[in-house]
Amino acid sequence: MKLEFLNDISAGGEFNGVVTDQLIRLYDFDQNEACQFRDNIIRKIMLDAAPISLASMDFIHSINCRLTLEVTPESIGIISADNYQFFCRLTKGEYENMIRLLEPFCAGNLDAYQWLYDIDTPIEFLFSPGGGW
Repeated sequence: MKLEFLNDISAGGEFNGVVTDQLIRLYDFDQNEACQFRDNIIRKIMLDAAPISLASMDFIHSINCRLTLEVTPESIGIISADNYQFFCRLTKGEYENMIRLLEPFCAGNLDAYQWLYDIDTPIEFLFSPGGGW
């Protein structure tokens, strides 16, 4: 599984209809890695309310960024001060929804993609085996 930050997807407005200008994507994974990712969210976020640094997971290869998932009282989405270290700040309820969104990938449906939250924020979170959307 690869973790990557994409900046200015519209190429300064050159491409119309782009869903967002910035996104973090998790891609290039199989069913087993999708389940490992989901299980880590269940174990650390839901049960322990502990942050998860995705770079510390041995099955995730960071391309150009770091992402930490955190439980917060308010869902903010992904934020960063330097476009390298990112924090995904969501409520437990949003993480519960994320777990539901990951289930089809754990069941073997690797021909799709999923936005992992629906919050009005500049940086989206994409889960896509093939990397596209």
